Amino acid sequence: MRRLCAGAAPRIGAIAVRSPTQLANRARFEALLRLAAPALDLLLAAGDRVSRVAGRNEIEPEPPRRSLRAEVRTPLGGGPDRA
Repeated sequence: MRRLCAGAAPRIGAIAVRSPTQLANRARFEALLRLAAPALDLLLAAGDRVSRVAGRNEIEPEPPRRSLRAEVRTPLGGGPDRA
């Protein structure tokens, strides 16, 4: 494990340099996202509206049912009969 000297700036090790093809693909992908962003915003807003309208008529969930027999709870250690 390498240790840094006190006050020394941390050094960034070997970082892969992107090729021109990778940079071009990244630029294309980001341009595509910029073009699709307004449509995605509308889709998100429409989904929000639909979920709000659909949630208004939602039936309340049923409360948990209790069993007919009484459940005996024991302490974490297992009870007084455990040694």
